[in-house]
Amino acid sequence: MPQYAVLLYSPAPGDDADVPPEELEAHMNHENQVKELGGSIRAGVALQASTTATSIRGDVITDGPFIEAKEVIAGLYVLEARDLDHALSMARLNPATWRGGVEVRPLLGLELRP
Repeated sequence: MPQYAVLLYSPAPGDDADVPPEELEAHMNHENQVKELGGSIRAGVALQASTTATSIRGDVITDGPFIEAKEVIAGLYVLEARDLDHALSMARLNPATWRGGVEVRPLLGLELRP
C-alpha cells in the first residue's frame, strides 16, 4: 500500500503543554479511526516545542526554528492508504486540524521495516 507522510501543524511554538486535554485524547484515538477506515499508521513522532530547535544554514548554526511562522510542525506520522484520496480522508480526521492543520505528502521510495 502507498505510504504518505502526514505533517501536523500547530500554533507556534507547538508546545505540547498548550494542547487542550480533549485534543490530546483525540490524538490518542486517531490511530483507531485510521484502522476503522482501512489504513494504518506505520510510525509517528511528536516534536518538542519549536523553541527547542536548532537550525543550520550553510556554516551558520542558530537557536530556534529554520523559519519563523504562525504555525510550526508539531509532529508527523507515516500513513499507509490505498491512494491519496484515502489518505486525505483519514488525515482530515486528525485533531491537529482543530487549531492548526495537516499536510499530506506521498513518500518517495521509502520502505519501512517492521
